Amino acid sequence: MSQYLFTPPAVTAVPIVGSDRLFPVHRVYCVGRNYAAHAREMGFDPDREPPFFFCKPADAVVPVAAGESLTLAYPSQTDNYHYEIELVVAIGKCGSDIPIEKALDYVYGYATGLDMTRRDRQMEMRKMGRPWEIGKAFDLSAPIAPIHTAAEMHDIDRAAIWLTVNGVEQQRSSIGSLIWSVAETISYLSGFFELQPGDLIYTGTPEGVGPVVRGDRIDGAVEGLTPLQVNIA
Repeated sequence: MSQYLFTPPAVTAVPIVGSDRLFPVHRVYCVGRNYAAHAREMGFDPDREPPFFFCKPADAVVPVAAGESLTLAYPSQTDNYHYEIELVVAIGKCGSDIPIEKALDYVYGYATGLDMTRRDRQMEMRKMGRPWEIGKAFDLSAPIAPIHTAAEMHDIDRAAIWLTVNGVEQQRSSIGSLIWSVAETISYLSGFFELQPGDLIYTGTPEGVGPVVRGDRIDGAVEGLTPLQVNIA
């Protein structure tokens, strides 16, 4: 019987609120520039063009238990390490070419997440027309709080989203301000990939992104979901 050459890596899994079961992560999709004001601060016209996506590896996801704080080492190869607070959508069943009116049926739950970014490296790659991986898909770049089931979250589309650094508010908006709603994003993405149970979709960040340095504390939240606390070391 064939055996693996080396021990396969452990499955990345996110806690589920009110359950002793874990949500195993399959793929991580991220929506770029999905808030108009953030698109402007990044130098783009926020017209409602089709959404675009980039990916992070599953092991970039860092689960943070409720009531705990995560210590993140300042990453190498950057002098401009940015926070981006996001609503994360957890997919619960397979689907391709999903109609918008059916898209929310594929959602298992929601969580608060951070898309940590080497902004200087991302901008370098953007100027050269190259992929963003070294700016976006690096180790430990996707902290996430526990997942709340969709059944708990009746008004997620109206929820507030915000982030503070050292107690000072830097980002605040509403999920209702997404250029592409959760349902529209799922529908569009499923035309290019068969979505699978375990997929996570980071839905985009509001305006106010900025750098952090060693010693900073990030607190991020989506109304109704478990908040997220990260210390930069």
